[in-house]
Amino acid sequence: MTPESHAPTSTDDLPPGPPPGCPAHGLGPGGLHRLHEAEDLGALYEQLRDQHGPVAPVLLHDDVPMWIVLGHAENLHMVRSPSQFCRDSRIWTPLREGLVKPDHPLMPHIAWQPIASHAEGDEHKRLRGAVMGAISTIDFRSLRRYINRSTQVIVNRFCEAGEADLVGQFTEHLPMAVMCEILGMPDEYSDRLVEAARDALKGTETSLASHSYVMDALSRLTTVRRAQPEEDLASYLITHPARLSDDEVREHLRLVLFAAYEATTNLLSNVLLTVLIDPRFRAQLNGGQMTVPEAVEQSLWNEPPFSTVFAYFAKQETELGGQRIRRGDGLLFAPLPANVDPRVRPDLKASMQGNRSHLAFGGGPHECPGQDIGRSIADVGVDALLMRLPDVELDCDKEELRWTASIASRHLVDLPVQFAPRPPQDVQEVPNHKPVPAQRSDWEIGIVQPAAAAPAVARSQPVAAQPQPQPAQVQPQPQPQPVPVQPAVAEAPRRRGVWQRFLSWWRGY
Repeated sequence: MTPESHAPTSTDDLPPGPPPGCPAHGLGPGGLHRLHEAEDLGALYEQLRDQHGPVAPVLLHDDVPMWIVLGHAENLHMVRSPSQFCRDSRIWTPLREGLVKPDHPLMPHIAWQPIASHAEGDEHKRLRGAVMGAISTIDFRSLRRYINRSTQVIVNRFCEAGEADLVGQFTEHLPMAVMCEILGMPDEYSDRLVEAARDALKGTETSLASHSYVMDALSRLTTVRRAQPEEDLASYLITHPARLSDDEVREHLRLVLFAAYEATTNLLSNVLLTVLIDPRFRAQLNGGQMTVPEAVEQSLWNEPPFSTVFAYFAKQETELGGQRIRRGDGLLFAPLPANVDPRVRPDLKASMQGNRSHLAFGGGPHECPGQDIGRSIADVGVDALLMRLPDVELDCDKEELRWTASIASRHLVDLPVQFAPRPPQDVQEVPNHKPVPAQRSDWEIGIVQPAAAAPAVARSQPVAAQPQPQPAQVQPQPQPQPVPVQPAVAEAPRRRGVWQRFLSWWRGY
């Protein structure tokens, strides 16, 4: 895609754009659609699919040209072909030719950084190897217990009120609490850190200050763990044979924290919304026909946490989805339209249970390394919330729900619910560390225990005699012991004397 024409070679015959003042919305030079001006990106993606096929030309802010990959197979080919496409924006033609200004709104997402998600070759192996090695040390059994306990702590904050906003009070907090524990800074978790992370990702006027607040916490963590490593992800990054510098450790901690937090917050919100508004999901969950993990996978198909990912770049001239891609062209990896590609999902209402071929976590060399963390937070968090509040229901019409949308993702603003008020739970008790209960006393089967004998005697007394508290009625307690067989058993082996045998003979027996 060349910046001079703002249109790919194969689309030179497109009609010219609307003149100034035309009521047409979202169209730029060459009649191309501006993604950032679209009111409904999902509808626009289908329109582009009908017009151009699985790969379509579009415009970003400042009319910067870009391709968006809409097809499922085409997205997979792009992310799995590192010889043709890479994440290094330094080869992006519009950037090299000055069309993309330093203050471009998407520069924080596209600008090259010395991190694994932008690296290639041996450098990518070194950096990603450190991240994957650190993540591989996570004990997911302990992690799931921590997620459950964190869920109980967060639910305790609003369970007595009988109402809550599950986005502002739950889904924005649980991922941050868990990620702080994984990274090794549980004491840093607070409402202020949650607000800073949300603000930094929204790109507001205060986003730079919020980003600095988060980075200060990660810098402190890096310094402390460099001096005294412990059993956490930050320590394993530092001690990994890849020998990451402090800057590399800090940047990858930021990458893991922000990516996991953003994706999991959206995933939690989407799963909870689906469970609340779709009666089929709720009935199946309650009836045991669908587990929460299966509901999570269905949500990853329908509403992936990231609509698009910035960006891949062509390393050579090639062809993709019937379009001619020039060297230096930029392409958006787009899980949202790819997951609803008619070639893989002709019926969008059909269940996708057991099918994990969605693109919510990417693929190829840059596939999301922390997807199992996100799945665990969603699985355990949603399940624990539903166990605590089984009668939770939406407290508004679903048409009243508010969303904020961008090219990258779509966020649920709030999720008001109501439920029967419940008391808080004690979450201080450490699981599986209770004192061992007292063992039963030694006794043999068939011997009556003293404690059980008293009721048996009491039941044998006449009803009229029961109110009398005389001890005489309790003293016959040993009477059940006159076992009549004991004398016979004792005499059987005894040999009778001569006189006794003579008397038996004399008497005839």
